[in-house]
Amino acid sequence: MSTDAPSADATPGRPVRIDSEADLDAFVDEHDRVLVEFYTEGCALCASIEPVIGNVARAHEDLAVAMVNPRDDPALIERFQIQSAPTLVLFEDGAVVGRLASGFQGGDAIDAFLDEHVAE
Repeated sequence: MSTDAPSADATPGRPVRIDSEADLDAFVDEHDRVLVEFYTEGCALCASIEPVIGNVARAHEDLAVAMVNPRDDPALIERFQIQSAPTLVLFEDGAVVGRLASGFQGGDAIDAFLDEHVAE
């Protein structure tokens, strides 16, 4: 993870910026449930969804949230089949359990997505 980014433990309820595939793997391994936003610089929809992602992070104590620009590590594009931004990918116990790649989503839509894909 970037050295200037806060650690997930130091700032619960805030998205963590991830710089590489290795850092993303480590972050996913550290947490039971992870929501990752794949974004790109200059993307208006990505900029619009950023505060929504922050609100989702604060509303779900059991959810770690990360943001990663796959252009920083192109292996992520193929591995997670990123074809548009923003794309949200939900991990549970290290496995991908859902993805949402429908452009901008509000908090209610993301909450519904989380509810739909989280194992009971």
